[in-house]
Amino acid sequence: MISLAGRDILHSWGKFVFTGMGLGLLIGVTLSMAGIYRGMVDDAKVLLDSSDADLWVVQKDTLGPYAESSSLYDDVWRRIRDMPEVERAANITYLTMQVGKQGGDVRAMVTGITPGGPGTPGWPPYLVAGRHITRSHYEAVADIASGFKLGDRIKIRRNHYTIVGLTRRMVSSNGDPMVFIPLKDAQEAQFLKDNDAIWEQRRRTAENPAFNRPGVPGLLDAVIASQSTNPYVNAVLVRVKPGYAPEEVAESIRRWKRLTVYTRSQMEEILVGKLIATSARQIFMFLVILSIVSSAIVAFIIYTLTLGKIREIAVLKLLGTKNRTIVGWIMQQSIALGLIGFVVGKISATLLMAPIFPKYVLLQPLDSVMGFIAVVMICVLSSIIAIRAALRVDPAEAIGG
Repeated sequence: MISLAGRDILHSWGKFVFTGMGLGLLIGVTLSMAGIYRGMVDDAKVLLDSSDADLWVVQKDTLGPYAESSSLYDDVWRRIRDMPEVERAANITYLTMQVGKQGGDVRAMVTGITPGGPGTPGWPPYLVAGRHITRSHYEAVADIASGFKLGDRIKIRRNHYTIVGLTRRMVSSNGDPMVFIPLKDAQEAQFLKDNDAIWEQRRRTAENPAFNRPGVPGLLDAVIASQSTNPYVNAVLVRVKPGYAPEEVAESIRRWKRLTVYTRSQMEEILVGKLIATSARQIFMFLVILSIVSSAIVAFIIYTLTLGKIREIAVLKLLGTKNRTIVGWIMQQSIALGLIGFVVGKISATLLMAPIFPKYVLLQPLDSVMGFIAVVMICVLSSIIAIRAALRVDPAEAIGG
């Protein structure tokens, strides 16, 4: 039976190889789609790991700072830092935008970090080139995925920054490379209005009778001055002292500071369970469609090959060949076609699709094993139509026509 299937494959090897390559491209896309989802989850975990925080303190009743917008006064961190259970607390801002560079721009997550040096929550944990930010203005550290190089001048809003350091795998949950700048600069980029908007706001304030009280001198000037400051951040990153449970500290902040606090597990659930959920459903639908298309291709090819061997099958039946031998012959051909496709698909996904795809693709061995099992099952099920056609062949056809 094995030599029969093998000889038949060798007889029509060209059709098998080209069909297997076409099927392999579909399988390669399927494996890449699974890798894209794994990459999205890994990006979310990398984002949390790079924060180096146990707790995320955000605006009350929001899912910030990644899934929703969040705004806190930048002095909140002092009240949290003074808690006996807290080891370190640091402000942070996040702003996804187009970062300008000579010759084009790059989509990036601009992250504002507080002074303090490496080890401060929010700072990049390591660099692959250059140094960390040492000045309070106009220096930046960027992920190498941004394409920036040491010494490059980039533009964020109205200011220009010099790239002084490069890091790796510091990305947002969407896979955008991160660019780290001083917190004050990030606050200005995110919250400060342009000059025309500031002038218009000051004009409206000056015309408001509530701020022009004769008995309260200086009130108007104080209001205008407050409008020119940027006292907001997106979150406070908190690192808990050893020996304290993060959930207990989070509950204490919720009760006494009247803020929303998330632990690492809760923040991961927000990123993976909510922020990536829609993309996960889309990828799952693509996987289902690709599986159906692959099944249809295998079924059609095996059925066509079987119909082309009706006379041979009739002769085998006339010679007394058992049905299980014919079934095994067809099924082995189908599985062989699937194996060729899987090998081509695995190679194309690893060497071609994953390296050039714009998002991070994480190909895990377990996904490959599951994909191999799925391919074998699809090939077995797809051969049923051809098997039914073969079993209906009348041995008399070997003598007739």
